[in-house]
Amino acid sequence: MNRSQQRGPSLRSQVRRSELIATGRKLFADTSYDALSMDDIAQHAGVAKGLIYYYFKNKRGYYLAIVEDSVAELVSLAADGAELPRTQRVQRTVEAYLRFAQYNESAYRTIITGGVGFDTQVQAIRDAVRTGLVATVAQGAYGHQDIPPIARLALLGWLSSVEWLTLEWLEHRDELRREIPRDLLVRMLRHTLNTIEEFAPECPAPPQDLDWVPFTGHGPGQDVP
Repeated sequence: MNRSQQRGPSLRSQVRRSELIATGRKLFADTSYDALSMDDIAQHAGVAKGLIYYYFKNKRGYYLAIVEDSVAELVSLAADGAELPRTQRVQRTVEAYLRFAQYNESAYRTIITGGVGFDTQVQAIRDAVRTGLVATVAQGAYGHQDIPPIARLALLGWLSSVEWLTLEWLEHRDELRREIPRDLLVRMLRHTLNTIEEFAPECPAPPQDLDWVPFTGHGPGQDVP
C-alpha cells in the first residue's frame, strides 16, 4: 500500500468529521444542548447514530467539538482585516464578535456560561477565546501582542463587560439593532485604551482620528442586514 492510499482513510475521516460538525453547528445554532437527542442529530445528519459515537464518543463530546470549531471561527473572524488601519481593526473585532454571538447563539452561551457543565474543558474553551481576543485587540490597538500585565488585565476587564453585555443584548436584540451594542463597546474600549495609557505609557492609545468611526463591513460568508 502506497502512502497516498494510507492517507486516504484518514483524510476521509477528517472530511466526515468536519461534515458532522458543520451539521451540528446548524442544528445547535439556536437550539439548546438538552433540546436535541442523539437520535434527532443522527436523523438530521442522515447517518447512523453509531457513527457520531465513533467520532465523538458521546453527545457531550460532539457538542464540545462543535463549540471548539465555533471558537476557532470566532477568533479568526475577529482577527481578520490585517490590512486595515489599527482603529478599524479594533472596530472590526467588536463587529465580528457580535455577529458571531447573534448567529451562533447557543454555542456562544455555552462558551460564556458553560452550558454543558462547568468543568475544565469548558473553561479551557472560554480561556482560549479570551486569550485570542485579547491578543487580537492588542494587535489592532498597538501593532503587537506583547503587552504588560496591567494592559492585559484592563483588556480582560473590558472583555468581561463585552461577554455579559452581549448576553443581555441577545435577550433584547429585537429592540436594539446590533450597531448600538457595537458602538457602545467600541466607546468603552476607547476609554479602556486611554486608561491603559495612563498606567502604561509604553502602550499609547490609538489616536482619535477619522479612522475611529463605526465599522460597517461584513465578514466573509456573512449576509448581515
